[in-house]
Amino acid sequence: MTFAAQILTLYPEMFPGSLGQSLAGKALERGDWTCDTVQMRDFATDRHRSVDDTPAGGGAGMVLKADILGQAVDHAIAAQPDAPILAMTPRGKPITQERIRQIASGPGVTLLCGRFEGYDERIFEARPQIEQISLADIVLSGGEVAAIAILDACIRLLPGVMGAASSGTEESFEDGLLEYPQYTRPQEWEGRTIPQVLRSGDHAKIAAWRKAMAEDHTRLRRPDLWERYDGARVQSASGARRKNKEPDQ
Repeated sequence: MTFAAQILTLYPEMFPGSLGQSLAGKALERGDWTCDTVQMRDFATDRHRSVDDTPAGGGAGMVLKADILGQAVDHAIAAQPDAPILAMTPRGKPITQERIRQIASGPGVTLLCGRFEGYDERIFEARPQIEQISLADIVLSGGEVAAIAILDACIRLLPGVMGAASSGTEESFEDGLLEYPQYTRPQEWEGRTIPQVLRSGDHAKIAAWRKAMAEDHTRLRRPDLWERYDGARVQSASGARRKNKEPDQ
């Protein structure tokens, strides 16, 4: 099944961009995924092809108009009725690897790229199927860069895109932790050596070391992730103990 990406944007020339290179580019050439852009200005009706207007109530900047957005979204729904619609906005819910995996397992995705001061809020009221998504706690000039990042995260998970199937699972966020440290040759560099356990050939010890390192790095660098992971681990262990407990006589 081909993964179909549809992007609603004022700058279609930005796609596929970096996604036309490396693994994603090869996958695009093979037809593993497709990249279609929709110019939102095509839905404007005035001679200036206006897509934005001043904010109601005053303020700086311009706001993307609900009527233009509505027509563009409806066009996208007609083209890909089963694809989720993600609107790129710093006000959105942070995207997660779990959600990326869900999207990558489906038929494709429609990405709505914001510009200026954002969207007329009525588009989300009128089209509740639109998910408001944030890439991170940062503000970009537009949603195109965020859309490329999200597409990259999806495309690399498509069957056959990565060389080793485990490459998509043994990495940060897949099990709620940051990834363990990685090393490669030379064995010694500037007086620093690869940890002995990774040279031992003992796969059980290596797996245990990697798990411990992943937990340590997550606890120190991302206490928010660690809190969720540790809480889930405690809950899981508690459930297992209850399941294995002998019934009262």
